[in-house]
Amino acid sequence: QVQLVESGGGLVQAGGSLRLSCAASRSIFSFNAMGWYRQAPGKQRELVATITSGGITNYADSVKGRFTISRDNAKNTVYLQMNSLKPEDTAVYYCNALRRAIDYWGQGTQVTVSS
Repeated sequence: QVQLVESGGGLVQAGGSLRLSCAASRSIFSFNAMGWYRQAPGKQRELVATITSGGITNYADSVKGRFTISRDNAKNTVYLQMNSLKPEDTAVYYCNALRRAIDYWGQGTQVTVSS
């Protein structure tokens, strides 16, 4: 069983920064990829950023240049550094891990950006 625990969400003013963390219950080397998704009220869940086991990253166009995904293998943790936050970034952010064609999800952390 894989557990993913997110932290770091909160309320921030537009232009501010937050760093989200996702701690995994097993070595993140065992995952093909990890990533962050978000879901705003009334909208579908969407990809924010992913990072493969080889360190290749991918970002949604809406966050390119503002968000950075990274991983700390020793801590089994993936991070999402979010800078220059906008009100449209407000959503519940979910950590995702892919292993052997199975998706695992965290419980989500709320990010609210005020204008």
